[in-house]
Order: sequence, then C-alpha cells, then structure tokens
Amino acid sequence: MQNKCIINNKEYNFNDGETILEVAQRNNIYIPTLCYLKKTGTPTGKCNICMVELRPSGELVHACLTKVEAGMNIITESDKCVAHRREVLEKLLALGYHDCPTCPIPGDCELQDLVWKYGAKGIDLTKKEKDYVVKYITPFIRWDSSKCVRCGRCIQACFDVQVNNAIRVYEVNGEAKKADRDDKVTSLFDSREYVERLKAEFTEPILPAPDENFCVSCGECVQACPVGALSSSYEWLGPKKWQMKKVQTTCSYCGVGCQLDLYVKDNRIFLVTGANEAPNYGSLCVKGRFGFRFISSDERLKKPLIKKNGQFTEASWDDALDFISKKLTEIKDQFGPDSIGVFTSARITNEENYLVQKFARAVIGTNNVDHCARL
Repeated sequence: MQNKCIINNKEYNFNDGETILEVAQRNNIYIPTLCYLKKTGTPTGKCNICMVELRPSGELVHACLTKVEAGMNIITESDKCVAHRREVLEKLLALGYHDCPTCPIPGDCELQDLVWKYGAKGIDLTKKEKDYVVKYITPFIRWDSSKCVRCGRCIQACFDVQVNNAIRVYEVNGEAKKADRDDKVTSLFDSREYVERLKAEFTEPILPAPDENFCVSCGECVQACPVGALSSSYEWLGPKKWQMKKVQTTCSYCGVGCQLDLYVKDNRIFLVTGANEAPNYGSLCVKGRFGFRFISSDERLKKPLIKKNGQFTEASWDDALDFISKKLTEIKDQFGPDSIGVFTSARITNEENYLVQKFARAVIGTNNVDHCARL
C-alpha cells in the first residue's frame, strides 16, 4: 500500500523519507526556493521562501526540510504563504544593494523572478550607500557581496559537488570563520544552533566568499548562485542572457564529453554554462566554462604564415601546403619518419583529429602522435 498525501487539494503518492519539496518537484508542483541545491540533496532551510501551509492547523513549515506524512494536507500558495514569502523577499531586498538594471544577470535572477511573482517592494537605493565588498576572486569570477542573499548554495556547490572546499564564511561583525578544508559542507549545517541562527530574522547574515588561494575557477559556485552575487567576469562584457540564443554542444577540451550551453549573439559566444545533462550535469572545469575567448579573438590567425628572413609573411594555402610538404619530405628522407612528431588539438573536431593521426601513420610513416587532452 502506497503512502498518500494531499497537495493543493489533489492526492499524491510519496515514498518514505521524502520531503514536501521532493514530492512537489516530482509532480511538477511549483514551490519557490532560493537555498535548495538539488545536486547535493542537503536541504538547509535557510532562505525561508519554501514555506507551505498545513491544513487544518494553518502552520507554516519548510517544504525542503519537512518529511511528508500519510494524510498530510499541504497548500503551497495560500494567502498566508504568499504574505510570508513577500515579507521575506522584502527583507532580502533591504539587506543588500539590488540594482537590477545594472546587474549582469537581469532576467536570469531567481530573486528578481520571485520579487515580480509575489509583488515584493524594494527600497530606494538612492538613500542607501553601497558599502559592500566587490572584487574579482579570480580573472573569471566576480563577487559582489551586496547582492548575496545568504542562501548557502555556493558553499554546497563548492564543498558537496566539486569538493574543492574553497569557500570561507565571514560574520557580519567582521570576525572571519573559515571552513576546514577537510570537512564537508554538511558539518556547517548539521548543528541545530547554526540552522536556527540562519532561520532568524537576518540579524546575523553570513557572507560566503571564494578563497582565491584554493579556488580553481571551476565556476560551480557561479552557476549555483541564484542572484548576481557570484557572476562570470565575462557577463559584464557582453549582452544579457535573455538577448542571446542558447545552443547546446559538447566540450572539446577532453574526452569526458561534458555538455555545454553556449550563449550566442551575432555569431559570437559571450557566455558558457554547463548543461544539466549527462555526463557532467551542469558541472564544468575552468577550461570548459571560461576557456572560450579564443574563438572570437582578434589574435587568431586568419591566413597561413611562412617565415622568410626571420619574419613571418602571409602566404596562400597552396604555397603554405607546398612548403610544409617539401620540408617534411626533406626531414623524412634525411632523418627517417620517426624523427617527426605530430601534435593535434582538442579545439578541432574528432574527425579532424582522426585525419591528423591517419596522415601521421599512413603518409609520414610514424606513430609519434600526441594530443593535448590525452591525460
């Protein structure tokens, strides 16, 4: 016999140990949340946005933390839920400096979406000083603490998903507390005292920030951030996400086959994120996420060059190929085919790499073929 609960006056099956949020998501029922990171499966209850109402008691509970019980009657968008979410959102807006028009991710911000959905009112930023930290943690990652909503997703992404342990946590009073690199993020959230403090009225918010000494620029925290607190430095250089076309492709840097979402405008790539599909499920390394600028670089060669009298001069393809053929033949005749080595690249297609190794083995007669992504 399956367990059953009621969500929004409709009956649903659930499995033992499932939370309200898990049952809702499995049945495509929308419950907003800013702190829940599905890839970790470690709910924290920090943002207080996912509160739902239990009937007939009228109690508000965290959907991400509360286990479903048989016969439980749950309402996800009651007047009480909406009023609570609006109040929490307005506190979050007052907590930071959310200048949406100048933010790099307008239209792709979960906080902005919720503010519009629930009609939360912001504050007059002209009367508020921006006295928060803005810095580039690495050449690729920008951190603006004024936009941080203390959701903790970056900590979970860094500790639980990538296991880089490169996040430090600052208390508002200036006292720094750094997580032990040998600990997992769950150690930060297992303490009931810690959880209860984070559920408080934002009186002691935390400011998570990547530690540049340990950060490897994978960008997992950037992709996990629901607001503009952590963003790609490239997002400040190009158009907004909603102005670009999203194209899925496969990363060519190694043989894993990570899936990428390219954000393209005018035939130029401005941003790369991880696609939520196998084998990477959104995660990327620093090269996959940030190593795309070469594609539209002005420094790329557009014509063959041949060195004459110590200087590179432009040449036609026919002249360049004739020159290469002549030089390779001379070297092969004088020193043998194994004196020649061929290096190929992950930045070309598999088919092109196949042709390169076939040329080396069948034409030159050597097995000295190497590839930058073989390790």
